[in-house]
Amino acid sequence: MNPRLAAARALSVVLSGKASLGSSLPEVLGKVDARDRGLTQDLAFGTARWYPRLAGLADKLLQKPFKAADRDVEALLLVGLYQLFYTRVPAHAAIGETVGCVDKLKKPWAKGLLNAVLRRAQREGEALLAELEHDPVIRVAHPRWLQKALKAHWPEHWEAICAANNAHPPMMLRVNRRQVSRDGYLAELQGAGIEAHPCEFSEDSIRLAAPCDVHQLPGFAEGRVSVQDEAAQLAASLLDLAPGQRVLDACCAPGGKTCHLLEREPQLAGLVALDLEPKRLLRVRENLERLHLHAELVADDARATERWWDGKPFQRILLDAPCSATGVIRRHPDIKLTRQADDIAPLAALQGEMLDALWPTLEVGGVLLYATCSVLPTENREVIAAFLERTPGARELDLAGGFGLPQTHGRQLLPQESGHDGFYYAKLIKIAAQPRGRDA
Repeated sequence: MNPRLAAARALSVVLSGKASLGSSLPEVLGKVDARDRGLTQDLAFGTARWYPRLAGLADKLLQKPFKAADRDVEALLLVGLYQLFYTRVPAHAAIGETVGCVDKLKKPWAKGLLNAVLRRAQREGEALLAELEHDPVIRVAHPRWLQKALKAHWPEHWEAICAANNAHPPMMLRVNRRQVSRDGYLAELQGAGIEAHPCEFSEDSIRLAAPCDVHQLPGFAEGRVSVQDEAAQLAASLLDLAPGQRVLDACCAPGGKTCHLLEREPQLAGLVALDLEPKRLLRVRENLERLHLHAELVADDARATERWWDGKPFQRILLDAPCSATGVIRRHPDIKLTRQADDIAPLAALQGEMLDALWPTLEVGGVLLYATCSVLPTENREVIAAFLERTPGARELDLAGGFGLPQTHGRQLLPQESGHDGFYYAKLIKIAAQPRGRDA
């Protein structure tokens, strides 16, 4: 399959609101020649990254919008525009190859339309984009609801957040301290000709100067190192792990934090890795096996403790709650298409329900670490504030380290162009059990 057609097919499903690129793209990659898969991924992710600008330009170029039944043609046009303005593909190739894909859509009327629109974009696109720059949605390439939310919550930082979201994410590694020190692994990378630098906040984290295939990393197959962003790595140190503790990692997939907890403290009494979807636990199992680690994997809703909890309290709980993922847009740019403003309140409600459900499973004196990869206070400090208000036996603990921006509750890491992702942490200790009837 032509890589442009493959990218458009994956994107059309996203535009229709039926899937994310994470699920639609793998289905088409298998139909593309191996040598073209990198191009296909770049076309799909790049078009999603710049979608607000490309869609705004398309609106100026088209006489009328596409019908819902023609999302495939719309996606192909956007892929063509992305090539013209954000890649080094020669214009004649971008236009000719993209228009040529129309034959596979069985919509002959679209061929002339795409050819005319893309050629006009080649001639007038820069001027049209300049006219649109007054609109902040076009200028920062974020959907209007999110641009407004970022500006309202982070008036001094919102444009830097958008710039980081639009940048290609750095590749960061987590050294397996069971096998090698960070300094030792940095020396191995240097010997392999891979430029890398230690990260500032996580003592196990390394940032590569340029991304590479994981199989080029010394000892990857043997479990000496994993790929994980620095912000996500902070969870393991913030939990204050110790030998003999029983730990719950709720919403654990794909298992990066699960593995890091076990690497940090080999003598845990046990670790329960819980996730809603059995299919996602397959990835957790794969990561554990590569690193020669063990955890008890449980597929269930974290809120349904009557089904999966055995009644034995945990000394530590990590709740990496489902969220809008607005802190990792640069890694998942289709969030700009799939997330809506109406999603945030239900997510915050779900996060509160999870806190309420898991709190009774924590022993008195135990610690719960709440985490999200969101930059929206509605899902972060406001969720923690509401939980503390309704939970007399909960108290907040200070977070060690100089990372992020202190909030009224917890700390917020904002995405950095050459640094960590956006993330939020709050640390709670249980000082007393809830009254009987609420702790059941």
